[in-house]
Amino acid sequence: MTEPTVEPEPRSRRRAGKRAGRLARLPGAGWVRRLFLSLVAVALVPVALTLLYLFPFVHPVSTLMLKDLAGFQGYDRQWVALADVAPVLAHSVIMSEDGQFCSHHGVDLGEMKAVLEDALKGGGGPSRGASTITMQTVKNLFLWSRPAATLRKGVELPYAVYLDLVMSKPRILEIYLNIAEWGPGIYGIEAAARHHFKRSAKDLTRRQAALLAVTLPDPIGRNPAKPGPGLSRLATVIERRAARAGAYVGCAG
Repeated sequence: MTEPTVEPEPRSRRRAGKRAGRLARLPGAGWVRRLFLSLVAVALVPVALTLLYLFPFVHPVSTLMLKDLAGFQGYDRQWVALADVAPVLAHSVIMSEDGQFCSHHGVDLGEMKAVLEDALKGGGGPSRGASTITMQTVKNLFLWSRPAATLRKGVELPYAVYLDLVMSKPRILEIYLNIAEWGPGIYGIEAAARHHFKRSAKDLTRRQAALLAVTLPDPIGRNPAKPGPGLSRLATVIERRAARAGAYVGCAG
C-alpha cells in the first residue's frame, strides 16, 4: 500500500508563522497587548454611558463636577427638564454657542472648514472656534479641558457624531444645560439662574437669558449678574439673535 504523500508547507506560510512566533516572543508584547485592550475598553465607556443617558430619568454629571467632588469642594446643581427652562434661555444659548445646532450632525463642517482656513492663512487675526453644543456636551461628560486640548478635539469629533446619531437634539440640549459650568461650583441652568438672578430657570427674562448665554465661554471670568460693558454688548447681540432665531432653534421646542 502506498503511503499518503504529505505536501510540504508553502515557504511563505512557514515564514509568516515564524515571524508571528518571533513577535509573540518579543519582550513587552504582552504588555502592549494589554495596553491596547485597556485603551479599547476606556474608549467604549462613553459609548455605553451614552446609551444609558438616553433615558430622561438619568441625570449625568460632568467630569468637572466629579473633579470638584474628588477635591472635596462640592458643587451646586439642580437638574431641570428642558420643558421647565424658559425657551428664550435655550434659544439664547443656541444662538450664542452653536447657531447650526438644529441642522448639523454633531459637527459643524462649515465652521470647521473656516477654522482650518484661518489656521492655514496664519497671521494675527481674531481666533474662532468650531466647537458645537454636541461637542461641548461630549467634552463635559467624558473628556477634559486642559492640557492637550488639540488631542481632545480629535477625540471629541467621533464621539460627537455618535452622540448626535443616537440621541435626540432636545435631550442633548437638556444634558448640556444641566452640566454646563456657570461659575465656580455652579453647574446647570437652574443653579445658575438661582445663584445669579434669584429666580428659577423657567422665569428668566430675555436679558437674563442672554447674559447667561454669553457667560458660557468663560464662566469663571464673566459674571452675568454684574456684566461689564463688553459683556453687556455681547448680550444685546444675542438677545436680538434669539428674538428672530426662527427655524434655527426649532429643535429646542
